[in-house]
Amino acid sequence: MMLTCILLAQLFVLSQATNIPRLLSDISSGCSTSGPISCQTTTTPSNTCCTEYPSGQLLQTQFWDINVHGSPADSWTIHGLWNDNCDGTYQENCDPSRANYDVAQLLSDQGATSTLDYMKQYWLNADGTNEELWNDEWSARGTCFSTLEPSCLPSGSPQGAEAVAYCQTTVKLFQTLPTYTWLANAGITPSTSQTYTLSNIISALQTASGGYTPDVGCSNERLDTISWYFNLQGSVIDGNFVPISSKSTSSSCPSSGVQYLPKSG
Repeated sequence: MMLTCILLAQLFVLSQATNIPRLLSDISSGCSTSGPISCQTTTTPSNTCCTEYPSGQLLQTQFWDINVHGSPADSWTIHGLWNDNCDGTYQENCDPSRANYDVAQLLSDQGATSTLDYMKQYWLNADGTNEELWNDEWSARGTCFSTLEPSCLPSGSPQGAEAVAYCQTTVKLFQTLPTYTWLANAGITPSTSQTYTLSNIISALQTASGGYTPDVGCSNERLDTISWYFNLQGSVIDGNFVPISSKSTSSSCPSSGVQYLPKSG
């Protein structure tokens, strides 16, 4: 009798488990990471679940906001992961049906709490709540990745899994780009009195990144934005980010007298 009860209990647990949504850690794109590289082929990809198209020039954009409460003094913060077309143009807000996701809730529900905790420290909004920034970045940019279309995800993936993947990938990529440390190693640190030349800033970042040139942006004379460029081999979920240099020939920063101010928040 006791053995029968145990077996029935085990069967009940198994039957309930089939109704539990898959966590994102279980999800793989199934794409090869040795296939075509976005923007490096002249033919239209046959499978846009595994090759980004029509976008394919990806930017990991970082902020240096000086007045955001709780912003780390020794790190830049995340703006987002953007997907430009190969010619530098871009689309935004590509799928209104997925524009209203509550990104924080999805991360929590799908077991990505470590990503969510990291975002609370390093993906910060200067003009509203952090959640508003996350939702806006997903809606404006995340919905435009071809490799994050719901139809590209494995069968049984929970609704919104592609938004969770977008956040996880953005965080992982940001963690490979320690802009603050790279600048500091070249003697470029926040200061209220010292200013820098644009060429020295770019040179420091080129040296540290292995020769790649980011976009460097300023508000007036104050350094506040850096964007690192990539092509992608495979899916945003688990593909290879292939570093490239920015094709931009101009900057919003002056050639000299660039201010890199300490954070006060």
